[in-house]
Amino acid sequence: MDYQIARHNMVENQVRTNKVTDPLVIAAMEEVPRELFLPEGKRGIAYVDEDIPVGNGRYAMEPMVIARMMQSAEIARSDVALVIGAGYGYTGAVLSRVAETVVAVESDKEMASIAEKTFQSHSYDNVIVVEGDLAEGYAKQSPYNVIVFDGAVAEVPANILDQLSEGGRLLVVVRAPGKVGVARLYERENAVVGHRDLFDANIPYLPGFEPAESFVF
Repeated sequence: MDYQIARHNMVENQVRTNKVTDPLVIAAMEEVPRELFLPEGKRGIAYVDEDIPVGNGRYAMEPMVIARMMQSAEIARSDVALVIGAGYGYTGAVLSRVAETVVAVESDKEMASIAEKTFQSHSYDNVIVVEGDLAEGYAKQSPYNVIVFDGAVAEVPANILDQLSEGGRLLVVVRAPGKVGVARLYERENAVVGHRDLFDANIPYLPGFEPAESFVF
């Protein structure tokens, strides 16, 4: 497979056709080889228009959703970004082509190690992988200008919203039980966090962020 052609076709047919016009986002999607950030057995489907299962209940989020959320975040070259659920590193890699620094938190020790090695061996020098509880974010390096969840959540933990800077933006797909997921933008303005819905996106839950079980008596 010619990955470069497949990547270009992904940008033309999945990204541009879904209202993504930001030249920095488009350039980042064109530049980052998605196949490098997948298990070897999944590389042949790196550019399909869907979420790719990568093991342990984790998925590589579909490129269109990543691109649209990045565009909505209006990322500046000076921004510091946090990725919740680094996985094998693709979302962090794409963000690193736009933001100044990316901190990527991952709870799976093996995934974190592989992502870190991939970043180091391919000169993604402005990405830092941190092993830790996803639900805690990474307050040590906060506040962040941009926070991105690499998977859907039932709700956003308040302690992660607290890690947003003034003027900071948090992008996440929120999926209520039994409903279609929606990409949502949270913003902190004058110390108050508000949000607005952007577009439908029915991606899988990030493990640990599923809806709480309800009991019927």
